[in-house]
Amino acid sequence: MSEEKKRFIQEFVPGKQVTLSHLIANPDPEMFEKLGIEEAGALGILTLTPSETVIIAGDLSTKAANVRIGFLDRFTGSLVIVGSVSEVEMAMQEINRFLKETLGYTPAEITKS
Repeated sequence: MSEEKKRFIQEFVPGKQVTLSHLIANPDPEMFEKLGIEEAGALGILTLTPSETVIIAGDLSTKAANVRIGFLDRFTGSLVIVGSVSEVEMAMQEINRFLKETLGYTPAEITKS
């Protein structure tokens, strides 16, 4: 008697979500140097799925607050915004709000260090 083999197929289907939302207040200047971006009072780091959402988030951030885009990657969904602590936080709150209320995304709590 032969044993029947079962085959499993796994598929990654990302949800509409903000998977990481973290604010770094007053980072060490060396961090900016290593990232290759201009120094500021804070860094906001977000990761979004689907990854193209990062384009929307980058646009929202610069319209919501006086921040600059330090890094944006539409293939990984990574976004780094820079500015003062309060401006970066305001931009991150607006990204979470808009994506949740307008596009039906699951937001991430903004964590801080």
